[in-house]
Amino acid sequence: MANRDPSRAEVLRGTLDLMVLQALVLLGPSHGYAIAARLEQVSDGALLLNMGTLYPGLMRLEQRGLIRAEWGTTGNNRRARFYAITAAGRSHLAAEKRSLDRMVSIIDALFEEPA
Repeated sequence: MANRDPSRAEVLRGTLDLMVLQALVLLGPSHGYAIAARLEQVSDGALLLNMGTLYPGLMRLEQRGLIRAEWGTTGNNRRARFYAITAAGRSHLAAEKRSLDRMVSIIDALFEEPA
């Protein structure tokens, strides 16, 4: 088994979609590399996504109607698919964030020191 860097975070199952949707809210339409770079930046380098993880997630989100994609040109004059969150994606993100906030609150309560 390979040594794992303890400073690196692993993506919890089911959270990649939420992180991508939130990145698109903040960034606006973006290509995959920009999304991955944003997630790395926000996590101070702890979260590194390989493209073999990110692109299937983007495809899944597109198939579900939560994002849309269209071809465009990057700042480096390269063709790339640009992804944008849809209205359905925004609604899904809001609902999932409420659920996640509720779960974090429960976990926090479980780990509180007794008074």
